[in-house]
Amino acid sequence: MSDSTTTSESASVNSTPTVVELRGVTFRRGERTILNEVDLTVRAGEHWALLGPNGAGKSTILGFVGASAHPTSGTVHILGQRLGRVELQALRRSIGHVNPRHPLHAPLTIRDVVLTGLTGSLETPPRWEPTTQQTHRATELIEQMGLAGKDAHRWPTLSQGERGRALIARALIAEPDLLLLDEPSTGLDVAAREQLLETVDALTHSFPHLASILVTHHLEELPSTTSHAALIANGRISQAGPAEQVLTTENVTTAFAHPIRVGQHDGRWFALPGRKRSLDLAAVSAGG
Repeated sequence: MSDSTTTSESASVNSTPTVVELRGVTFRRGERTILNEVDLTVRAGEHWALLGPNGAGKSTILGFVGASAHPTSGTVHILGQRLGRVELQALRRSIGHVNPRHPLHAPLTIRDVVLTGLTGSLETPPRWEPTTQQTHRATELIEQMGLAGKDAHRWPTLSQGERGRALIARALIAEPDLLLLDEPSTGLDVAAREQLLETVDALTHSFPHLASILVTHHLEELPSTTSHAALIANGRISQAGPAEQVLTTENVTTAFAHPIRVGQHDGRWFALPGRKRSLDLAAVSAGG
């Protein structure tokens, strides 16, 4: 590759709008440091995965990115706005958040659940009525999520997989620039997980400029469209960048402090028990 080609590609990446930028972010709870000097940049159209052991700080980062928490020090810019200098409710309307622990108890229909993505509420606000266009868009998204004909099905009767796809539709109806997926495969069986991941993969075609960040503990729960990854351990990002460069046997083993062999099959990631760390990790990875 020529120097001019490399320069051209670099300029193209740098010209892509920045959606998320964390610089020197530290977060303390009491005397405990949860995150320490974290830097992260996410650009439009990128699909990031945050991985790491329990308690590593993944959910804390997602809280900053979702404009629901502030760091102790450092700066957080979301969609060009700096936390602490922007009206949070307005910013959150540009962020779609998919949380499988969505605390809804009312028997809303799928259509009504999706429409609450416009109001940013758990339930339909009193005296609020969607427009015909908004209702039509809700139906389009419900069909796109593989739930065609189920608009009137009620939340308590839905399977966990159906709820997950309904929540993605809810997150997308306000046309966000950033989509956050907080362990979206939680509680799903294998078939439901695969349906959900297929739905997430399809978003790259329907919403080409949408940036996404997915938090998980498990490599097999990564969509095949994952473009970038960050490994988090002990409150720090140990590796961040293109997924194929970050998700290696050596890097994942180090982040989880346990020998783990990493590989890919048909575009999907998997993890298997690794060998003792005294062995040549590069040779283990090369051996499949």
